[in-house]
Amino acid sequence: MINNLLNTRNIGIMAHIDAGKTTTTERILYYSGINYKIGEVHDGAATMDWMQQEQERGITITSAATTTYWQTNEEKYKINIIDTPGHVDFTIEVERSLRILDGAVAVFCAVGGVESQSETVWHQADRYKVPRLAFVNKMDRSGADFLSVVTQIEDRLGAKPIVIQLPIGAEESFSGVIDLIEQKAYIWEDDEMFGAKFSVTDIPKDMEDQVFEYREKLIEAVIEADDNMLERFFEDRSKISVKEFKYLLRSMVISGNFVPVLCGSAFKNKGIQPMLDAICDYLPSPLDVDAITGHDPRTDEIISRSPDVDAPLSAMVFKIADSSFIGKLLYVRVYSGSIKSGQMIYNVRSEKKERISRIFHMHSNKQTQIEQVDAGDICAVVGLKDVVTGDTLCDEKKPIVLDKMQFPEPVISIAIEAQYQADLEKLTMALNRLAEEDPSFIIRYDENSGQTLISGMGELHLAIIIDRLVREFGLNINQGKQQVNYKEEFLNTIQHRTVFKKQTGGKGRFAEIVVSIGKNENTETAGLEFVNNIKGGAIPKEYIPYIEKGFKESMQNGPIAGYPIHGMRVELLDGSYHTVDSDEFAFQIAAGICFKEASQKLMTGLLEPVMKLEIVTPEEYLGDISADLNRRRATILGMDTKAQHRVLKAKVPLAEQFGYITSLRTLSSGRALFSMEFSHYETVPKEIKEELVNNRKFIF
Repeated sequence: MINNLLNTRNIGIMAHIDAGKTTTTERILYYSGINYKIGEVHDGAATMDWMQQEQERGITITSAATTTYWQTNEEKYKINIIDTPGHVDFTIEVERSLRILDGAVAVFCAVGGVESQSETVWHQADRYKVPRLAFVNKMDRSGADFLSVVTQIEDRLGAKPIVIQLPIGAEESFSGVIDLIEQKAYIWEDDEMFGAKFSVTDIPKDMEDQVFEYREKLIEAVIEADDNMLERFFEDRSKISVKEFKYLLRSMVISGNFVPVLCGSAFKNKGIQPMLDAICDYLPSPLDVDAITGHDPRTDEIISRSPDVDAPLSAMVFKIADSSFIGKLLYVRVYSGSIKSGQMIYNVRSEKKERISRIFHMHSNKQTQIEQVDAGDICAVVGLKDVVTGDTLCDEKKPIVLDKMQFPEPVISIAIEAQYQADLEKLTMALNRLAEEDPSFIIRYDENSGQTLISGMGELHLAIIIDRLVREFGLNINQGKQQVNYKEEFLNTIQHRTVFKKQTGGKGRFAEIVVSIGKNENTETAGLEFVNNIKGGAIPKEYIPYIEKGFKESMQNGPIAGYPIHGMRVELLDGSYHTVDSDEFAFQIAAGICFKEASQKLMTGLLEPVMKLEIVTPEEYLGDISADLNRRRATILGMDTKAQHRVLKAKVPLAEQFGYITSLRTLSSGRALFSMEFSHYETVPKEIKEELVNNRKFIF
């Protein structure tokens, strides 16, 4: 085991769908000696795509973690890798992976360049301040253009790409890369060694001018960032060593100033070894990133924890998976301290201590048992029962709460039921297990229709969920038509008083509340904004959380058509209680009654999810596709040119996009591609609102 945290890298592989993330990861595992053979995505044999649905569809659905080792600079490095999905329906997997990673490799297709999902994952990484390398993949493909992708990274992502490699050839003639810092050429041989065999040679004569140009640009950009180095450079540039230069570049990458750009062809086994060197050279170790911050749950004081084995324990559960062999598997990032097998561990949310029974290092869906995991590492643990994604595990005597992860709201629903009455309990159990694994999957009971609704991020997301219910749990399922997750929104604010009295034979119930309720002016906040303005103890403070809970639960069914309320502000102004008849539940019930009464008086609108759409099509189909989008209530935002294709960007209501892939194939003879992701909620036009309210039901 490598105990030196300086030589540990926690990285993710992220990209647009089909850019080659999983293929790149498979090559990393092969050349680092973890796999003895290369698993191919198109054969359904990729190590990291272990789910049956992933192997059949050739896509990544769930992020898979593995640990490998790499020798460079006469040092051995430990690399924890998470391969993330590219499809927007599984963006939650990218979100929670980036939350706990120290660095990332963004993979771009040399032909497609920066695509829509590339932008999404890039901005997710920006949010968590994750340093990155860029790997321009598929240099062997027809239309590959390395320098065009570098320009797109700068223009479309607002990043500062810095070229540290140049490709030797392109398309069919792509044979290797030139390291601009070391001034060496790496040439791969097409042999039976699958790219394990390459030679390091001098720079080809016909590339010397281009190498000189880009090397000078590289040196100038990096040296200018450090005054001391700049002074030495002007005195005598030959005295600046390669090691010093790399160290300065590394500091610039970790601070987020530069993104080194490399290139290769993962499928043709070219460029992977230098990329592994770059991961070790430029991406941060756990010691290079800022100490993790959180707050003390007892005092709300901001505290930080450094990646030190001797510090109090702080760790985050970032993923939960069910294993048929070992039970509930919790993926954990340890930020400080250590976890030992058999140790009692404190969960801040549940305020409970539970015992860790076993600890594993993961290799996709396989495990290697270990006895201890230390600060800076990623592992999986077994034994904890009452845990949800985002929970903080820590030392009970020195507790800390780490910032929770933010999960996107589902935009699409389906009504489902078990075909057989005997399977009802089994279905409930299966749905709860899947919801525990995936925070973007929501289960809800619809009071209007009396049906169980499952909600997710898109058509593919829900198709995979239903497929898993059938295959993994052996259920026969009836499913309804896909429905859009509409929301309701209060348009004004009123003041309302509710008195709840109930007198039975024994103890009575009493609660009085006066609230200001209605529109949430903070448009960025979905859910409930609750403000307590009770003065002088008119309502005891221990009852206040139950009033908030009552309003939060009531928001699930709006007054127009029973859709959830998108955002609501409740200000608790006044109230009264009875020393005998008042309790927590009386105030919770009063809040529910208050919501129902007030919502009948408030003006209410209906909102629908609007999607960001990007279509790549040959020029000749552009007119038909644009006309079709206009019929779908789309707003066309603009058009770009990419190689021989046009890229059309639009925003369109999700309700108009069901089955769009079939329509697009028909309009373009199967030659156009599209990607779609959630953008925002928007007010539904009046005529469509009336139709929705009148026809509110889920049909089987």
